[in-house]
Amino acid sequence: MYLPRSWTDRMFSLLSLGGRLRTVIVVLVVAGLLGGGAFAAGVLGVPSVAGVENAFGPVDENTTVVETNLTVSNPNPIGVSLGGVTVDYDVLMNDVSLANGSKEGVAVERGNSTLNFTTAANNERIPPWWISHVRNDEETTVTVDTSVTSETLGRTVDPPNVTRQVETDLLSQFNSTETRPIDADQPAVSDPVLYINETSAQWGEVTDSRTAMDLTFVVYNPKPYPFGVSELGYDITMNDVAVGNGSTESEYVIPPKSTETIEATVYIRNDRIDEWWVTHLERNQVTDLRIDFDARLDLADTTVNVPLDSLTYTETIETDIFGTKPTDPGADSTGENGTDDGAESPTETPADGTDTQTETTSTDDDGIFGDGTETTSAPTATPTETATPTETATTTDGGLL
Repeated sequence: MYLPRSWTDRMFSLLSLGGRLRTVIVVLVVAGLLGGGAFAAGVLGVPSVAGVENAFGPVDENTTVVETNLTVSNPNPIGVSLGGVTVDYDVLMNDVSLANGSKEGVAVERGNSTLNFTTAANNERIPPWWISHVRNDEETTVTVDTSVTSETLGRTVDPPNVTRQVETDLLSQFNSTETRPIDADQPAVSDPVLYINETSAQWGEVTDSRTAMDLTFVVYNPKPYPFGVSELGYDITMNDVAVGNGSTESEYVIPPKSTETIEATVYIRNDRIDEWWVTHLERNQVTDLRIDFDARLDLADTTVNVPLDSLTYTETIETDIFGTKPTDPGADSTGENGTDDGAESPTETPADGTDTQTETTSTDDDGIFGDGTETTSAPTATPTETATPTETATTTDGGLL
């Protein structure tokens, strides 16, 4: 059949147009795959958090710098660079936010990219953490909460939090059955005037303003006459920062040749904890804790103020909160005391680039204040007397001179 040339030209034009339409449709589909639809089609993946490392930077009386290195893994193929990525993180201690930050418009290339964050944390956050730590039986969970959002793909990856479980034991070293003599060191009184046969401590009430320590002393009076303890004073310092001082109000009378249990409550001022924190970080997370006691004793017709030197409590506290602190110049690679400090490797999250993270928990970490096995010391005074915690603590008594 013969068709006019005009009809032939029209048919060819329609066929050509159809080919071009198919090409445009393919291009649009490809473009859609490279956009938000790529995730659904399995062509592109959302970047994930592959690792996180925190360390303390400079510290002053107002702020503590927290330096965070966050590794983001981009699982996409060569040539795919995703803009419009936002990374958020939050560092918490017992749900008390210590540092947080956000970085927008991050261009994440193929593979792993390390992002650096520097946050100036307000030291006013330290007392609330201290309160939570003591109230929680000296346990703290250090948590790093991260998320990655891709505007291009319209998705957010919020992996499981990375945690570091730490425990402390500040008071157990005060628990002792060692007998220690107390000397009045007065010309009118023969020494020792009494013996401390036992000491113990536990945490008391914790308020927003102060932390109570309930102390118990089992005291033996070797004299043939009773005497009273009308006041027990105390001073608590941490790295020479005065964090508590005062005196008890209870009065006790100790019968002759008898023992008496004296109970006293001392207090740490929570508003001094942030000042101590500065010194703790400045000394590479090392603290010298010291508690000094004195007593007012009523001996017959004489009242004397007696420093209880043999009860002085000292302890060296060392921490590694993030597990990344630098080793002391004088320490070996296993820790300051030559023993393994249980620190974890800096990266606490998997580095395989997957969206799922394994929660990491330290099982042998020294904790915020150490476990007491490496860093504590016995009371400074070691009595030479071998008196036992009974009424036979002394065989003779000179009484008043």
